[in-house]
Amino acid sequence: MLIGKVVGFVVSTRKCEELVGNKFMIVEPLKTMNTEKRIVAVDKVGAGIGELVLVAQGSAARVGTSNDRAPIDAAIVGIVDAGQNLDLE
Repeated sequence: MLIGKVVGFVVSTRKCEELVGNKFMIVEPLKTMNTEKRIVAVDKVGAGIGELVLVAQGSAARVGTSNDRAPIDAAIVGIVDAGQNLDLE
């Protein structure tokens, strides 16, 4: 799991059936997460641009969306309200 900031969104009108109805957000991991790659994550909690979020990846992301058959590699599963030692730079 990682913590990141929502920096944008993706609109896809054509996609596989298991993804219909999902919102896709672009997440930039915090520097302390030791990765600089932005990811596209399915948003299951209603996150907005500029919010800090918790992102599950891999098979845990599919479990968090309640759809084992969906081709999901990352899912926003929480919005961060507070935290200690978060490097926001």
